[in-house]
Amino acid sequence: MPWWGWLIIGIVALLIGVVVFLFFFGRKLQRKQADAEKQMEAMKQQVSILVIDKQKKKMIESGLPEQVINETPKYSRRMKVPVVKAKIGPRVMNLIADAQVFEILPVKKTCTVMISGIYITELKSVRGGSVPKLPEKKGFMARMKEKAAGMMKKKQ
Repeated sequence: MPWWGWLIIGIVALLIGVVVFLFFFGRKLQRKQADAEKQMEAMKQQVSILVIDKQKKKMIESGLPEQVINETPKYSRRMKVPVVKAKIGPRVMNLIADAQVFEILPVKKTCTVMISGIYITELKSVRGGSVPKLPEKKGFMARMKEKAAGMMKKKQ
């Protein structure tokens, strides 16, 4: 067998090894995530908050407690997280919001939310209105068709 045949067999064996490793590692991470979800469900409580501000900030710049920042993995500290500055009773706190909740959370309004620790998991109601729906995101082709239609109108 020529040398390039052995090279291809080696590369295929390496790729199979990587896929098997990722499969087992992924299953381990899924179990960890399921355990974390169970803990969050157990700690949920309904709270009324006044949303002062919401921004996406890096974990280090978010104003969260040092213990929270120290417990996050080093590669996650530079990622941007949805941070909500809210008044809960007499205290002003920085909270982390779920990505979907962050999109629909109104600023400068009192809301009833489900909180698990410092994590906002669900928006229950908004004072003086209904809970806004998550806007549907358009696909790439739909956006391109709208752009093309807009350009055609400009030409005419």
